[in-house]
Amino acid sequence: MANVDVAEILELLCSPKKLERDRAIPSLEKYLQEAKAKEIESLGDTFIRNAENSDASWEIRNSSMLGSKCLLAHMHSDEKYCEEFAMGIRILALRLLTDDEVRVRMAAGEVLGVLCIKFGPTIYAQSRDVVLNLIRTNLSREMSNSNMDCAESNKCSCESRMTDATQIFHDTAGWKFLETSMKALQSMVDGCGQQFEEFVTQELIDLIFESLSHANRFVRETGFGVLSSLICGCTLDRTHEGACTSLTESSPILRFGHLFSHHLGIGLMDNWSQVRLAAAVATRKFLATVGEDTKHVFYPELIPKLCLNRYYLAEGVRNYSQETWRQIAGTEGKELVRKYIQNVVDHYVEQTQVENHAVREASCSCISELAVKIDSDAVRPFVPRLLETLIVCFGDDSWPVRDSACLACGNFVLSFPEESKSSLETLFPLFFANLEDPITSVRQGAAAALANVVRAYGLHVVTTVVNKVREGLSNVKNQQAESEKYADIEKGPATFGVVKRLRDNDMDLHTNQTMYSCGSLAPKMGRSCSSGGCMSGMNRTFRSAPQPWELADGSIYLVSELAALPIVKAEMTSLLELMAKAAHIRHYTHHVNLLETLCHQLPTIAEGIGKREFKAHLDLFLEPIFYSLNLENALTSSAASQCLNQLSTLLGPNILRTRVELFQPS
Repeated sequence: MANVDVAEILELLCSPKKLERDRAIPSLEKYLQEAKAKEIESLGDTFIRNAENSDASWEIRNSSMLGSKCLLAHMHSDEKYCEEFAMGIRILALRLLTDDEVRVRMAAGEVLGVLCIKFGPTIYAQSRDVVLNLIRTNLSREMSNSNMDCAESNKCSCESRMTDATQIFHDTAGWKFLETSMKALQSMVDGCGQQFEEFVTQELIDLIFESLSHANRFVRETGFGVLSSLICGCTLDRTHEGACTSLTESSPILRFGHLFSHHLGIGLMDNWSQVRLAAAVATRKFLATVGEDTKHVFYPELIPKLCLNRYYLAEGVRNYSQETWRQIAGTEGKELVRKYIQNVVDHYVEQTQVENHAVREASCSCISELAVKIDSDAVRPFVPRLLETLIVCFGDDSWPVRDSACLACGNFVLSFPEESKSSLETLFPLFFANLEDPITSVRQGAAAALANVVRAYGLHVVTTVVNKVREGLSNVKNQQAESEKYADIEKGPATFGVVKRLRDNDMDLHTNQTMYSCGSLAPKMGRSCSSGGCMSGMNRTFRSAPQPWELADGSIYLVSELAALPIVKAEMTSLLELMAKAAHIRHYTHHVNLLETLCHQLPTIAEGIGKREFKAHLDLFLEPIFYSLNLENALTSSAASQCLNQLSTLLGPNILRTRVELFQPS
């Protein structure tokens, strides 16, 4: 092959642009397939010289590692030059594990992994002292002394200011050579495969476990990656999909099994989603490895964490955990939860008290699942404790937590009416508070929960619930046109456009506001519980005061939920009339939101009370529907259009057309 081709490949391999370096790899592999022995040796010598040149740019050193990986994969281990090249590049790869450029260090670790594939565990035996010492010495390091200039008299205040910044630094910053050294270890473990078991010592296990509790999240994530590789390296066989199977009785996985499950359980609770996912991957491999006869020993530690992560906010963690659950539980998931119900309940309750609001939300969803899916006799002894936990979560700063807690309470009331009866006095104010929450989905969830209360207790609570609906629909007339800032708007009916313009042109709403990117270290949504009482005043740090229109909106959702219940049938006529009156009050900005909700819920209400009953009240809502249809607000207009289509399907197109023509003869 022409020398110019090699020169072009090497030039691309040394490019500072990753796309060009990636493009060079297939070209190099194609060249090696046709190259002669002397050409391969010349190329190998070039890579050795580039790696030895400490004055060269990082791109050149990196190219030597990338090229060496391809070269090693192409050569046969019994070739004389291959052995010579491997000895030289191994020493250089170990040296480059402390290179200043992270990409060079990563590539050097990958070279060590390829060497293990090619020559077996001998490479690891020759290199482990260097790699493990790098990991050991970098597991802890001192903070920079640049922040130690505070005067002695100001030491306390300086420490106070630096506490949060120091924690953020430890948890997110790079950690010198530690992460890349552990990646190198993982590459070698993967390269050795099933032959690595003989090298699993107490020292290595302790080193890996120490990394799993490290302050830095990248180190913890890499540590679980190493643990995953170690688990597979201690098995006798692998399936065609790479799953690890079969263990010997002396396997380190069994000898250190409880330590493995303990650290995996901690990883499954990590505050960082990436660490959780890495721990979830290791957990699936661990449970797939230990076998059916043994895995039940580790279930008390792992089952509760796996259950909760099925509802975790991060999609990768959630989906992976759901698939893991299907693999280990099959069709016996409910029975597994029932068997370890004490461990599950303890974990769920504990996780409602953590700082991460996404975890608190997932915990409430899991508690709700206990009421709906698990055998009632198994859950019944824990109902008071679980209800108490959910009641605390009602006061959370995070609205998804409040919403999830509300739905869960509704499910418990429906599934355990006798056990929940004593909590009704506490629950009703909480349900009603969520019914007027500023967040639409929270109001909708409160409506669903209150409907479950009516299903559970019937006539004993119907009056209380219906009176709240009447209150909400009647008081919308007291809604201010806007907040106090817009009090100068003329009283009485106002056009939506006037109110909207005043609000849109308010510079204070759009100037000097804090911006947070997705995943940033924005202020956390905390629990509202305090020593003065968890529910005192319903902490409103992150919530505005409820508005009359919001309670009216929640009341429409509640009417929609109650419409299908026979016990409320006698009240529906008066409630529908109040809904229609509320829909005609339009002096406030958010009347378009109320109308959107009305249009979305009317078909459900019609289906719930029955076609014949609803036709008697249809005329009440034609004007609000057509008003909504002609609004500039796209969501409300679209909702009105969908409402007409669904009513046409339910009532019949001819009936609806006749009613519309009577309403608008033109």
